[in-house]
Amino acid sequence: MIARLALRTLLMHPIRTAVLAGGFGLGVAVMANLLGVAEVVLEQSQSPALVGGGDVIVTGAASRLTNGRYLLWGGLGAPAFADRIAAVSPTRRGSVFLVQDGVVTRLRARGGIPSLERALEDPETAGVTAWFDAPGDAAWTSPSPADVLRSLDRFHPVPDVSARAASWVEWLYFNGQAGSTRFYLTFLVGPVRENGRRMAGVRLQLDRAGQLENYSEAAEIDANDVLDTAPEITIGANRIRLDGDRYVVAFDLRRDAVAGLARARGEVALTARRGHSLPPLEIAGARGWVSGYVVPVMSGALDGRIQVGSDTLPLAGGTGYHDHNWGFWEGVSWQWGQVQHEGLSILYGRVFPPADAADASRVPGFMMVLGPDGPLGQATRVTIDETIEPSLDRPARIVVRGTSASLDLQMEIAVESAIRTPWRSSPLAGGLAFLQMRGRYRVSGRAGDRALEFTAAGSAETFRGR
Repeated sequence: MIARLALRTLLMHPIRTAVLAGGFGLGVAVMANLLGVAEVVLEQSQSPALVGGGDVIVTGAASRLTNGRYLLWGGLGAPAFADRIAAVSPTRRGSVFLVQDGVVTRLRARGGIPSLERALEDPETAGVTAWFDAPGDAAWTSPSPADVLRSLDRFHPVPDVSARAASWVEWLYFNGQAGSTRFYLTFLVGPVRENGRRMAGVRLQLDRAGQLENYSEAAEIDANDVLDTAPEITIGANRIRLDGDRYVVAFDLRRDAVAGLARARGEVALTARRGHSLPPLEIAGARGWVSGYVVPVMSGALDGRIQVGSDTLPLAGGTGYHDHNWGFWEGVSWQWGQVQHEGLSILYGRVFPPADAADASRVPGFMMVLGPDGPLGQATRVTIDETIEPSLDRPARIVVRGTSASLDLQMEIAVESAIRTPWRSSPLAGGLAFLQMRGRYRVSGRAGDRALEFTAAGSAETFRGR
């Protein structure tokens, strides 16, 4: 029927029908050409040759990569990648404005580091001898481990959010194992008080061949000193110093709930390894809420000793870990855990923001597995299920599952002990508490092309209400 109608139309109006058919054909041809051109333009816009040469472009989720220097020192500095990278250079595009005779012309510009661009065989910089590295470019061309670690581990000004200010807490956390000795050490700094100072505390959980002991100390510190010197920080007789790529932590702490002179003294040295860090992650929500996290040392060499009475516990040859947290913690639940075993370091976590800041169901968890030579796998499809022991007011068992193209892992954690620390300097006392846990991890699954099956002691922590 349609064919007969088309034939009659063609016989009755041959010229009009021919013009109409030609127009449709031309339109289809133009659209096909435009689609083809667009595909080529898109492919070329992503070509490394157009941004300074090279073979690979690394960008962030929103195109711009905000932690490029950390990525170069951290993930791309791992042995698994470092030997495969011939050259690498940061590149940034932006707008510049040329003002001449009252006429303003907007130009698109690209900036980079000349010596690194030339290493990528960038044709634009190759023949311009006047382009040379500025003094500040050394932070990219030859980054100092101490400078990178200080930048990763800096403390943050308390945001001007009066409704949340009383719940601001920031802390540096270390743990490690050497032989039958394990320790969990936290330097924690609270919100700014009316006198302009901040309440701070140091807590040590010590496991001596299964015997658990807790030590602590508290003191006020100057709010400005924290921002100026951290991660180098002094709380009473306890201090952290950064010597190149080594964190040196000295402490002298009183044993909890024990009268007399029972104390733990020591000096712990943890050496950071290039390629074994996690860059800063920060989550922001409504009404000024923020929570941040960084891992300067996923796994590093441990040294030093801990002295308890007449007993000396050597740490040389052990393995340690260090992270750093900051944010507003009222109404927040935080799940985190970390375990190490035979050169592996596994990390998981998730933040549940307060209801007035964000929808907790939309904030993903994360899991990361790091091997001796660098990352083995990571996932954001992560579930963390806790079985609460009502009589202890803490989790008794935690099951963590992470799934992605590079990871399929399950960890069952039997919680063996926990320390609850209420933040007494805040009006949230009795509600907000810092819970540190120790447990036995049973790990099974796959990371990359490596099968994992082991049991090891590990740690976990959370902020939660009573």
